[in-house]
Amino acid sequence: MDWGDSPEQATFRQQVRDFVQSRLPEHYRRKAEGAPDESWSGGWATDRAGEGEAHDAAVDWAHALSEQGWIAPHWPKEFGGGGLSSMEQFIFNAELADLGAPSGVGGSGVSMLGPTIIAHGSDEQREKYLSEILTGEISWAQGYSEPGAGSDLGSLQTRAVRDGDEYVVNGQKIWTSGAHNADKIFALVRTDPDAPKHRGISFLLIDDIHTEGLSVRPLVNMSWKHGFNETFFENVRVPVNIVGEENRGWYVGMTLLDFERSNISGAIASRKELDQLIGYLNSDEGQERTQMRPGVRTAITDRYIESEVGFNFSFRIVSMQNAGLIPNYEASTSKLFMSELVQTTARTATKALGLHANVWAEDSKWTPMYAYFTHRYVTTIPNTIGGGTSEIQRNIIATRGLGLPRG
Repeated sequence: MDWGDSPEQATFRQQVRDFVQSRLPEHYRRKAEGAPDESWSGGWATDRAGEGEAHDAAVDWAHALSEQGWIAPHWPKEFGGGGLSSMEQFIFNAELADLGAPSGVGGSGVSMLGPTIIAHGSDEQREKYLSEILTGEISWAQGYSEPGAGSDLGSLQTRAVRDGDEYVVNGQKIWTSGAHNADKIFALVRTDPDAPKHRGISFLLIDDIHTEGLSVRPLVNMSWKHGFNETFFENVRVPVNIVGEENRGWYVGMTLLDFERSNISGAIASRKELDQLIGYLNSDEGQERTQMRPGVRTAITDRYIESEVGFNFSFRIVSMQNAGLIPNYEASTSKLFMSELVQTTARTATKALGLHANVWAEDSKWTPMYAYFTHRYVTTIPNTIGGGTSEIQRNIIATRGLGLPRG
């Protein structure tokens, strides 16, 4: 394997670095250096929905990316995307992560809805929705999971009953990421209750998340952060605006254009966190407040080595994609490894910081590094659940990777 860039890749990498260094708003530069910020848990979407400097920075960054066609780097150029290859996306994501620039501008509108409309939408839907997604001006929420339909999404029960040119929607969605900051929502709804569970489902676009009868209620996590929501539909009347065919929404909803999913940003973020931790421990304040036991020092070394292993898992995936192969158990291996690494990194950091890691307040004089790793320790707990639990990933690795029998 060749870990080095080709001349073309090196040129593109420098282009991305020059762009970020010249256009990244000061607000994000400070966050990249570890400055405290109440929007740590929400990223760009939280900033966009906020006020003042954070909002202005989010808008400016979206406009800068939009000028380059990089809000949706994986979309085809004919639909306004960047048209980047898998390797170019890998380099793009790596450089953003290394420089602390926000990724995921446009949220699920870019990653999920846009590719779905490109593949299955009408010309009118493409013209109406793709441009507003690409400017970063409109944010979409995804209405898939329900209290009784998570991993088994085909069991969803939210109903949409046709009434002339409208649907009347009733039901509940849960774990609706960012719905409190969204302008619109797309949802899988059951339009034929008598059909088999993976049929009779339609992919519905709702242009206003504040439509009468549609309510978004916060789900606050154990670190008092608000990212998830419950979304309730009570006789919500919306125009018939579905992507693809009615009752064929399951197949529409499972569509995503192939793009780079190596999670390189996670590996680089872990390495940056460790660099910041080591820098603090070697500072005068760190030397005064902490006592580095040999076991903790060794654990930090292990985490650093593991971050490099995570990088190579990511590089393996993108190399396969670049060769026209489709990663299978390799993606599960990377997801399992990286989701557990972010947890062990935070846990190792709190051990290194000792009793000072018990201080939750970011502005306390006793708080090291603005309580970053204290908060991180708590917020990474769901990492081994979301996106497919570690147990599911191990089953995939066992059956598809090692050829072990089910059972």
